[in-house]
Amino acid sequence: MAATEYKPLLPVKQPVPSDIEIAQSVEPAHIAKIAEAVGLLPHEYDLYGTHKAKVKLSVRDRVAGNPDGKYVVVAGITPTPLGEGKSTTTIGLCQALGAYLKKKVLTCVRQPSQGPTFGIKGGAAGGGYSQVIPMEEMNLHLTGDIHAITAANNLLAAAIDVRMFHEANQTDEALFNRLCPADKQGKRKFAAVMLRRLAKLGIDKTDPDELTPEERRDFSRLDIDPVSITWRRVIDTNDRFLRSITVGQGPEEKGATRSSGFDITVSSEIMAVLALATDLGDMRERLGRMVVGNDTKGRPVTADDLGVGGALTVLMKDAIMPTLMQTLEQTPVLVHAGPFANIAHGNSSVVADQIGLKLVGEDGFVVTEAGFGADIGMEKFMNIKCRASGLTPDCVVLVATVRALKMHGGGPPVVAGTPLHHDYTTENVPLVTDGCCNLARHIENARKYGVPVVVAINRFASDTDAELQAIKEAALAAGASDAVICAHHGLGGAGAVGLGEAVIKACSGPKPEFKFLYDVNISIKEKIETIAKEMYHAAGVEYKPEAEAQIEKYTRMGFDKLPICMAKTQYSFSHDASLKGAPSGFILPIRDVRASVGAGFLYPLVGNMMTMPGLPTRPCFYDIDLDTATGKVLGLS
Repeated sequence: MAATEYKPLLPVKQPVPSDIEIAQSVEPAHIAKIAEAVGLLPHEYDLYGTHKAKVKLSVRDRVAGNPDGKYVVVAGITPTPLGEGKSTTTIGLCQALGAYLKKKVLTCVRQPSQGPTFGIKGGAAGGGYSQVIPMEEMNLHLTGDIHAITAANNLLAAAIDVRMFHEANQTDEALFNRLCPADKQGKRKFAAVMLRRLAKLGIDKTDPDELTPEERRDFSRLDIDPVSITWRRVIDTNDRFLRSITVGQGPEEKGATRSSGFDITVSSEIMAVLALATDLGDMRERLGRMVVGNDTKGRPVTADDLGVGGALTVLMKDAIMPTLMQTLEQTPVLVHAGPFANIAHGNSSVVADQIGLKLVGEDGFVVTEAGFGADIGMEKFMNIKCRASGLTPDCVVLVATVRALKMHGGGPPVVAGTPLHHDYTTENVPLVTDGCCNLARHIENARKYGVPVVVAINRFASDTDAELQAIKEAALAAGASDAVICAHHGLGGAGAVGLGEAVIKACSGPKPEFKFLYDVNISIKEKIETIAKEMYHAAGVEYKPEAEAQIEKYTRMGFDKLPICMAKTQYSFSHDASLKGAPSGFILPIRDVRASVGAGFLYPLVGNMMTMPGLPTRPCFYDIDLDTATGKVLGLS
């Protein structure tokens, strides 16, 4: 049956109503029904109400012998600030595969941050008739994972400042006595986490009373260099006025002030740890080895040195379980972790993908999404996430739109909250064709990993057949396996059946011979320059003095074998968001380099990247309210 012959299962309307109106018009199935359909047993999940459930990692042990399904990653061309419907395409594709083509499928996506939800972009549950529901719950608190990350991150931040405070105001002996107090019988005992610090110091004693005065001092004093501290507090709100703050101004802090700031929660290293950890034990080790700065001798100081690694794990113990939800057409979804792709690695969790691939089995599909453009999210999926998980993709789906390609072809700027220029709403095939250089570059980049590429052309109402056909021809000429025009926003899965068929075909051959972009054992600079030249087409890299110093320090500390997570604008292949299309020959500036040792990567800051977004003049929150008579959320997008 041809894709165009499928009748939508949902009662679709034209014009398409608002996302929240559509989402609230469909009554979700009880989540137990979704769990049973995907192969979960009742004891393998905990219900969070009737429409969400936390999936226990023990299910992975039960299905470990199952063959993996096909692994599909959805990426996109360089987007406009309005987004090009990558999440919507991910969900529409899965609805097509599951509800129409009758394949066993599981969608793995990130949890949305409340920053964009109340800021500019809105939520990330998809759109139109391709959504995760209940979309209000997904876009707001869900099951509390982001709140757990906020609490854990800020506990560690508090531990840093209070440790410096106490060390500055106590003698060696008083400090040791308070860290290892005697019980009623006069016996001292090390907390379990303290044994990790002792081992790091090369002290093999387990009785506090056996330590020499020198050993007591080394154990008790971290001697953190305040200037070296890279750990900042976080909040899941876009708040530009927290980017730079001074802490310790209260009179009780005795002048222990220092400059610091807040980042958005989804940029926290703890979010990256959650996304890349493979089980509770792995998460505990990663949290403990997170580096917050260095001591006055230049040695790294970790969360376990501060004694807080175990407590962080306790705060995160439920967050490591993915949340099971459903699409509008009752296909299963695992929502888990939510790192941004421009300032973090931009992919949902390893454990969700691992569970999903075993649950769907050999003939099934797991579809996950990499954030922003493929130069950012897909590159990090390949070089960071796949290294951590041991999984490799069978296919890349690259989402393109007429609107974005017109922008890359030289169209007027696209600004959120401002009406589109008429160039974007009237036919202009030459403008589209000129912009296809961006699409071609992304296809070329994806193929460097040895994986086939299917282009999903996300159709908008103002697009013309001639414009869409121009994109299709350009995609095929650039080496895509197929290019399919999709209408899943207005038709649900029925509008993505052709895409589903193309993905099935692309995945039908032998497993692709996947290859990483770089060997982690080369130097930090070589890895940065490989990404800059191979993915961005830069002519070279310029390192600011701060970056040079950090690279030298991290190499000396032994962190130089970690993969690289570039913190770069999502709006251009370059560091300059105004350079559209497929720029080349530029020099990429590296302002600074920071380490996420627990997560397992270094992240260079390219240009003036912000880790705390701000709010626009008219944020999304103006439209959000509550119907107090019915309890329904209004205006969420």
